[in-house]
Amino acid sequence: MTRSVDRENWQLSHRIVVEELEAWFFGDWAAVCAAYPRVSVSIPQKQKYRTPDEIRGGTWETLERLLQRAGYFKSGLRKSELARMVSAHMRPELNRSESFKAFYSILLEVLDVEI
Repeated sequence: MTRSVDRENWQLSHRIVVEELEAWFFGDWAAVCAAYPRVSVSIPQKQKYRTPDEIRGGTWETLERLLQRAGYFKSGLRKSELARMVSAHMRPELNRSESFKAFYSILLEVLDVEI
């Protein structure tokens, strides 16, 4: 992250999302379950899903496989639909994804909001 001046008087902040945004959905698995109730609620307890930004093999591919196993998106993941459905249930302050937390914190700072 960079800022153009200092913490109090900045005008520009850079945030680069390196991994796919689906990591943010893994960070709020309750939102995924609310949108797609047949998905297993125990996914975040499994070792390979505990750190959303470090999921190997591609986060969207992994999410697609989990959703397909639960009976969703049999013909392929429709990312826009997924984003609309899951984001409607997200609770940003509870998200476990470090990249989401960084993005969210700068939004709160821009809006001068404290949580």
